[in-house]
Amino acid sequence: MARLLTIFACGFFLVPGFAASSVIKPVNIVFILCDDLGINDLHCYGREDHHTPNLDRLAGQGMRFTSAYCAQPICSPSRAALLTGKTPARLHLTTYLPGRPDCVSQKVLHPEIQLEVPLTEKMLPKYFKDAGYTSAAIGKWHVGGNGFGPLNHGFDVYHPGQANTTPSASEGGKGEYDLTTFAERFIETNKARPFLVYLAHNAPHIPYDAQKRRIDNNAHAFEPAYAGMIETVDDTVGRLMAKLEELKLADNTIVVFTSDNGGLHVPEGPHPKITHNTPYRAGKGFVYEGGLRIPLLVRWPGHVPAGEVSDAPIINTDWIPTLMELAGLPAPTGLDGISLASLLTGKGPAPKRNLYWHFPHYTNQGSRPSGAMREGNWMLVEFYDEETVELYDLKSDIREARNVAALNPERSVKMRAALAAWRNQMSAQTNRPNPDFDPEKFRSLYVDVDASQFDPAQATPAQWEQMWTWRKGMNAVVSHGSKTKPESPGK
Repeated sequence: MARLLTIFACGFFLVPGFAASSVIKPVNIVFILCDDLGINDLHCYGREDHHTPNLDRLAGQGMRFTSAYCAQPICSPSRAALLTGKTPARLHLTTYLPGRPDCVSQKVLHPEIQLEVPLTEKMLPKYFKDAGYTSAAIGKWHVGGNGFGPLNHGFDVYHPGQANTTPSASEGGKGEYDLTTFAERFIETNKARPFLVYLAHNAPHIPYDAQKRRIDNNAHAFEPAYAGMIETVDDTVGRLMAKLEELKLADNTIVVFTSDNGGLHVPEGPHPKITHNTPYRAGKGFVYEGGLRIPLLVRWPGHVPAGEVSDAPIINTDWIPTLMELAGLPAPTGLDGISLASLLTGKGPAPKRNLYWHFPHYTNQGSRPSGAMREGNWMLVEFYDEETVELYDLKSDIREARNVAALNPERSVKMRAALAAWRNQMSAQTNRPNPDFDPEKFRSLYVDVDASQFDPAQATPAQWEQMWTWRKGMNAVVSHGSKTKPESPGK
């Protein structure tokens, strides 16, 4: 092992079974993560009103996944899972940082959360640093503040960029070009040694804007400014792919393009209309398919088959073991994720397992504390603020429109017990009753209007008006918070 690491540190490794003179350069990794990019926001996923020629080309050069899931349908915990290989339930980092205040509209209180990923957790760059890689974190972090940033967690270089920028001839609305330019320079500087680039775009998270010409060119899209921003992201990906080609690194670089969670389907912030995840239910913040499913493209010429489409259910907790196996590195231990290397290289099927989620929070998008479990084609959703479960057969009901829990009582009980056992294994945190609960506020925000049922692609003007009124009500409740003293954040 010591000899292997020494060889890696020099930038090369021996191929097993080859003579000592037969060496190849270790594979590079470019991991591109978008913020709130929905499952069908790309043209290659069937979105006819969005233009993404570069990402469509990337999909054609590699593998596209149609059942890729995030570890949590909201940013910070999903990113923490990706970067550590551990589920948010185990990390006790289960919602965005620093978290939403408790409100009188809640039946139960939020559990305390970790406000950062502790330095005792080994993150992605440290696994590759042991093998001689240099690494850069570029863009959004959002898994810890001062003392818990990218450099503290093992990245060699950090360029945060700006979350919001004024669109111009050379920049978009979320600093996309600045982040991409930094990534290009880092790659060029380190082209002679193995590198890991973690490029975390702020796009298309609200508030968003785009260059005027792109908005004009997308005038007939569902939301022109949003479509323009997606087009900008596509353009920056094209630039990065061109840089790899120019430096003759494309064939020796794994490129991953994905999102942290599902797209935002309800009005929020300054935007009355954002995107839709149709045919999937709901979006960001919900443990329904629209919140959990994310786009995923993977390219590695000569290793990942070109033009492949996989419907295998996978989750973004799997990236550390997957990338390590693809890079020929020792398998990590103590992680919740598993390697998908055989699936990606066409050498074997996806591993059979159940997928679990624990999301004990109310969100700004209208969801309630809940958990979920996928077993085969079955998806169970359990609510924590009342004794309610829902069961969906994704094979016949991808929209999750027909709750068949009552028709399948044995399966519902079995899956609910399995979800509870998993939570116990993870030492997951739970909710407690809210002493300041206001039933009328709860009814107006979660019963009179069920935000998960809102489908932006099919909504009537009256439904849009109802959702905008609902948004104002949600904002008012959150801004006033709760009379209950907030629980101390976990450290």
